Amino acid sequence: MANKGFTLWFTGLSGAGKTTLAKKVQKQILKRGRNVEMLDGDVVRTNLSKGLGFSKEDRDTNIRRIGFVSALLARNEAICIAAAISPYKAVRDEVRAMHENFVEVYTECSLDALEERDVKGLYKKARAGEIKGFTGVDDPYEAPENPEVLVNSETQDIDESTDIIMRYLETKGLIPAATGEDIGTEEEGRIKDKLKALNFID
Repeated sequence: MANKGFTLWFTGLSGAGKTTLAKKVQKQILKRGRNVEMLDGDVVRTNLSKGLGFSKEDRDTNIRRIGFVSALLARNEAICIAAAISPYKAVRDEVRAMHENFVEVYTECSLDALEERDVKGLYKKARAGEIKGFTGVDDPYEAPENPEVLVNSETQDIDESTDIIMRYLETKGLIPAATGEDIGTEEEGRIKDKLKALNFID
């Protein structure tokens, strides 16, 4: 199978588990012998997008930069994993248009659960007015309407979510099946039926 480059784009609210899940998926893909680069939103801001603020214009610029780099990597047959809130649909669509192979993963989680979880204390600060323009509190998050993959960190554990993503990538021929885990015709049919039922594939 030819080594297809593609971008796996994780979007979701702060604290939904994008980075944790992205790192787990990265490890699984590396085991398949593919080259994987990771672009984490927080890391990119301290390097590629240093100096940008959190206005809509600056957020869009940040996402465009991540999109440009990921598309460049994908064109050179690398797999790029990007994990960024990327709250606005229009700029996500721009990033998608840069790619030949683009897989959007919506890491869903309710605001109530995120505020209860609030590992970094950011939601509490946003509610107190200490952080302005915080996505989900006083700045909108436009959830994807038709992501290639939908996972939910409130109802699924990380292994379940990882498995859903890996099976999708296998079914689309973007990654090889794991060594020793060849999928028989019957099992492949069951997996495809399940993915269709979940609206992951047509």
